[in-house]
Amino acid sequence: GFSASLGDASRGVVKHCIFPFSCYITAMALVCVEDFEKKAVGQLEKNALDYYRSGAGEQFTLGLNREAFRRLRLRPRCLRDVSRLDISTKIFGEQMQWPLGIAPTAMQKMAHPDGEVGNARAAGKAGSIFILSTLSTTSLEDLAAGAPDTIKWFQLYIYKDRTITEKLVRRAEKANFKALVLTIDAPIFGHRRADVRNNFSLPSHLSLANFQGVKATGVGNAAMGASGINEYVSSQFDPTITWKDIAWLKGITHLPIVVKGVLTAEDAVLAQEFGCAGLIVSNHGARQIDTVPASIEALPEIVKAVGDNLVVMLDGGIMQGNDIFKALALGAKTVFVGRPAVWGLAYNGQKGVEEMLSVLRKDFETTMALIGCQNLGDITSAMVVHESQYAKL
Repeated sequence: GFSASLGDASRGVVKHCIFPFSCYITAMALVCVEDFEKKAVGQLEKNALDYYRSGAGEQFTLGLNREAFRRLRLRPRCLRDVSRLDISTKIFGEQMQWPLGIAPTAMQKMAHPDGEVGNARAAGKAGSIFILSTLSTTSLEDLAAGAPDTIKWFQLYIYKDRTITEKLVRRAEKANFKALVLTIDAPIFGHRRADVRNNFSLPSHLSLANFQGVKATGVGNAAMGASGINEYVSSQFDPTITWKDIAWLKGITHLPIVVKGVLTAEDAVLAQEFGCAGLIVSNHGARQIDTVPASIEALPEIVKAVGDNLVVMLDGGIMQGNDIFKALALGAKTVFVGRPAVWGLAYNGQKGVEEMLSVLRKDFETTMALIGCQNLGDITSAMVVHESQYAKL
């Protein structure tokens, strides 16, 4: 056993208790996203864990998504009244309690039986947006029924059989999803070495719930030295799509279209020209092609290119409150997190995601107060600069 004396020095009271050391560790508070990740690593089986956490190639960009945030310096302003913070915002007319949502992540029931419904409910309680993946283990209809009060967007891939995509759009509209998020950086899936080594497949008790038949169960055992998800994507997704297909998609829906996966000013301008309502600056969690820039590195040129003509958002590398602040200062209207929500889900289902979001929100509020911003309108680009602005000591 482990014996501990817990004292309140200010009152001179000491309490003595004896309990196993393992219980002491378990009871420790989770105070940052990394704590949730450590819990998840200890609970997920290797096939799922490596799928969620791996990046493409040598995983340089995976690390860069974090490192790029560390290279940005905050410039706080002092003696400002921050006694009352208002971090709420609106995206496409929908009220959010704070500028953070949950990014689309496939096959969430591999992390916990609560899956996408638990994640979406947690997002709703936090006043956040939840984006459902096409490749989800919960159907559009079941998510709508399970999380009716959450703002929901649907992430879309265009299948070779366009009628499949059109039916997905109709179902999203009927289920009261508020936007379509077209992922444009995945004509094929990137080379994720861990998935190949693991011969990745979706566990047999799960399926892609938006489909039937082989499209539901096709992420099975791949050939040796291959990934089941990559083989599925190569057989089903349409690699011929171009910007002109945005017009086709706009012609079959009344929902605003957000393109996800933009990393250049040139593509941001095209998104505007082809009538998109918004874009998400994203490198797909560094899972598509290695050595592309971190999302936060690409953000400034995109904001400069389209200004306020599009709703510019960002995902990739968000792990703490000052990451959110830095993205907003550089022009993003809101940010999304993918892996952190999966870590919370793996740790303790819906409650784990709720706890993770609460930790992240408190951290963001602390950043806002210490930088001297009472609301999001107080955030300026001058509050964040690259480390090169300071003399090297």
